[in-house]
Amino acid sequence: MSGNAIKNSYLYGIQPHQLIDCAGVQLQQDTAAAFTAMQRQAQLEGIHIEICSAHRTFVKQAQIFNAKANGIRPLLDIECRPLDSKSLNQDELLHAILNWSALPGGSRHHWGTDIDVFDTNRIKQKDLKLVAAEYEATGPCGKLSSWLKEHAPQYGFFFPYQKGKSGVSPEPWHLSYAPISARYLELFDPKALQDIIYHSDISLKKSILDHLPYLVEKYVYRIADIDSQVR
Repeated sequence: MSGNAIKNSYLYGIQPHQLIDCAGVQLQQDTAAAFTAMQRQAQLEGIHIEICSAHRTFVKQAQIFNAKANGIRPLLDIECRPLDSKSLNQDELLHAILNWSALPGGSRHHWGTDIDVFDTNRIKQKDLKLVAAEYEATGPCGKLSSWLKEHAPQYGFFFPYQKGKSGVSPEPWHLSYAPISARYLELFDPKALQDIIYHSDISLKKSILDHLPYLVEKYVYRIADIDSQVR
């Protein structure tokens, strides 16, 4: 897919923008600087923050989405219990996927400002499932989670997905760099996303296009308040 006709195509994962290599992934350059500073301070306090997911292209997000839509990757309900994709109609399947995985073109991971993190001293990435239990007090990333709640805002990071405050299910592993991501969200254009989806090879396309305004409002725009977190 070409991003030449799409304004700010980096917002939808079509083309890269201001990305640099950082900690084995690609991040938006200001985000990378903030993460490096936070990682360094955490390490001094015995917390070893590593990134398991950062910038993601539209193509990569579509692969994840399509795999879940076609029963190739596991599908979970909001309580992290397995779902049988074949038992759901098209609209039910779409929302089940979007509870945990963003719509291609509508993922904050396209921006390079958002990261999924874990404590590499307490769990190996290959064993990480990114479920809430891992970030509870008794989980392997419980200490990390507590540290981030207290210190991440000092570096400009906030948690966009929180219980009762976001369309996406709570993700205590997901951080967003507010100084850049807030501006990117303002630039996001649902009409551009509609055009991208229409011309893409993506599963559940009819259901997506039929409900796109609602999907964007719920899963893109509805996030936890930034000002109450970042100081």
